[in-house]
Amino acid sequence: MRHLVPLPVVVPLLAAALTLVLARYPVIQRMVSVTALAGTLAVAIVLLVLATREGPLVVYIGGWPAPVGIVLVADQLSALMLVVSAAVTLCVLLYSIGEGRADGHEASPVTIYHPTYLVLTAGVTNAFLSGDLFNLFVGFEMLLAASYVLITLSGTGVRIRGGTTYVVVSLLSSMIFLSAIGLIYAATGTLNLAQLAGRLDALPAELRLVLHLMLLLAFGIKAAVFPLSAWLPDSYPTAPAPVTAVFAGLLTKVGVYAIIRTETLLFPDGQVDDLLLIVALLTMVIGILGAVAQSDIKRLLSFTLLSHIGYMIFGVALTSLAGLSGAIFYVVHHITVQTTLFLATGLVERRGGSTNLDRLGGLARVAPLLGILFLVPALNLAGIPPFSGFLGKLGLLQAGIAAGGLLPWLLVIGGTLTSLLTLYATMKVWNLAFWRAPRLADPDAPARLSPIMVGATLALVALGVGLTVVAGPLYRISTDAADDLRQRTPYVEAVFPVSVR
Repeated sequence: MRHLVPLPVVVPLLAAALTLVLARYPVIQRMVSVTALAGTLAVAIVLLVLATREGPLVVYIGGWPAPVGIVLVADQLSALMLVVSAAVTLCVLLYSIGEGRADGHEASPVTIYHPTYLVLTAGVTNAFLSGDLFNLFVGFEMLLAASYVLITLSGTGVRIRGGTTYVVVSLLSSMIFLSAIGLIYAATGTLNLAQLAGRLDALPAELRLVLHLMLLLAFGIKAAVFPLSAWLPDSYPTAPAPVTAVFAGLLTKVGVYAIIRTETLLFPDGQVDDLLLIVALLTMVIGILGAVAQSDIKRLLSFTLLSHIGYMIFGVALTSLAGLSGAIFYVVHHITVQTTLFLATGLVERRGGSTNLDRLGGLARVAPLLGILFLVPALNLAGIPPFSGFLGKLGLLQAGIAAGGLLPWLLVIGGTLTSLLTLYATMKVWNLAFWRAPRLADPDAPARLSPIMVGATLALVALGVGLTVVAGPLYRISTDAADDLRQRTPYVEAVFPVSVR
């Protein structure tokens, strides 16, 4: 079944080419896109089952053995990321199709939207499966090139300005990443991750630290950790609702995934753990303080996105099995819930005519289903029991307490404070937009919501609740994945046999 490993990359790419050819046939174009992403989800589920039972699945593209050829690896971590990303991208695609039909834009911008969206999906899956640093770079560039188009879709002045900031920062991080790749190859003679796991250990400590910090800087920009996150609240909220949702849910998590992979496989010595703990604390606290100060729902959610990246970095920095498994679980939770909240906000904008809290009110009365679609993921994000957000935070806080020391305890306090302030911020949205007396409606706002848009959002709400239902098995998979990451040998031996190393 190893031949399935390249399919999550190949299928969206082939579908992107096909949808470009079918530009004059929007109905068929939409069918191809949905079928491709549904197939990708099915393959991802199979890969997760196989990786759980058999260990990492490895494919050498073109039959070229490591370290010469491109290697794709589906271990438990990457397969789990594939499943959640495929589910999210499928639901967001359905939402965008419903939005296009509701607005009467079935021919445009669908013509360019579908191929670009599928290329972005292929870039995300390629990054998750990549077994070498340069192919990881290629995955980032694929998703970034597609995101440049999506974030400026329709070409309004606000979107062009936000997109310009996003492009400049993304190019900067890519240049840093590419420079790090060049230096690593010059120092070790390879970019294969499994081979680097051994060769980097032999380098002088000072050189390893420089290479380590360069990769962290590049991935930190992509993951939007403080102080490398100022670009995000000015860029994401300007895009259309489905684009903002998939960006918020997935793109920063690809950066987090890269940090998890490189910290555990390439730099397991914990040399910068204290630095990561400080960064995690600042990301949590400063992000959530920014959220509390916002009066626009999109910007508020953008700041909560930044803040909760801190929880993931917290788990990685602890380097313990409990910390790393908590971080993996929290990544899965956050991808789902954050995407759901942005889709629900898109529905709020359509029903209320704005995302500014000063202009909204009474939505729970006129659209009670919309109130549920926002409230459930909001409580989940805030960590209210028994939702997956609570379970993920609890696991991370327990790992911090078990680690002991000043910095982990500060993170425990900061994480608790962040959770409380997240509840305050999301309930402020609920009280002002949904609960208080109705405000004057925008006459240009659509009076009704598309059933497809509501259905896609409802599916993600159900998925978020489902994470709570299957929290036990999901946490076991996260723990097994974390254990393999900490051992390194399952990945290294699967990708790069001892006889070749």
